[in-house]
Amino acid sequence: MHIVARLSNLLRGVLTGWVGRREHRHPDAVYEAAIQERVVQYGKLRHATAGILYMRGKLARQLACESAELDRVRRQLDIAVEHDDDTAALALIGRRDALAAEADRLTAELTELTREAEGAKDNLITFQEEIVRLREERVRMLARLANAKARLRFQATLNGLSTDADIRALDEVRDHINRLVTETQVTRDLGDSELERRLGHIREVEAERTARAQLEELKRVRDERLAPPALPGPVAAQ
Repeated sequence: MHIVARLSNLLRGVLTGWVGRREHRHPDAVYEAAIQERVVQYGKLRHATAGILYMRGKLARQLACESAELDRVRRQLDIAVEHDDDTAALALIGRRDALAAEADRLTAELTELTREAEGAKDNLITFQEEIVRLREERVRMLARLANAKARLRFQATLNGLSTDADIRALDEVRDHINRLVTETQVTRDLGDSELERRLGHIREVEAERTARAQLEELKRVRDERLAPPALPGPVAAQ
């Protein structure tokens, strides 16, 4: 029996935890269930209140009939006493007392039903206000929840920890675009390599020619410097 009790407690705890997690994930459903529960209770209370009001009206009509009959018997009793009709007077006295007792009973019941009806109407108003309050609270709390989730997603994005599908999709698109740009650059580089090689050859030839021209100029300057000075020629006759 002890093991069964422990197992029962374990299962109850697991089930409670499971339900609690589901409730945390779906707060709108929790609020809706609470509202619907109060709506059902409100319907039952309204039905019961209608029954009380019906009984109060029925008792009020009965009391009115009994009171009218009591007044009629009292008038008849006065007439019997005036005519010294003791037999009729005694019968009317018994009838009067019975009607008075019934009127008192109906009055007491009507008073109690009236009190219960007023309490029932107050409860109806309370339930209505509770339902309205819960609906307003649901809207307000769900808005706060959505705001909190948005702030968490924003913070996670700033921290680079976002796991939202839209963020991952944007990252993948950015990576794809960057890869295409890189591939285009590589293709362009490969396509321009032959032209660059030819231009490089031309530049090398030009540099070689320039260097040779400079070398020839250096040799010419050297030869002029090493050449013997020219002898002066004969002076022309005057």
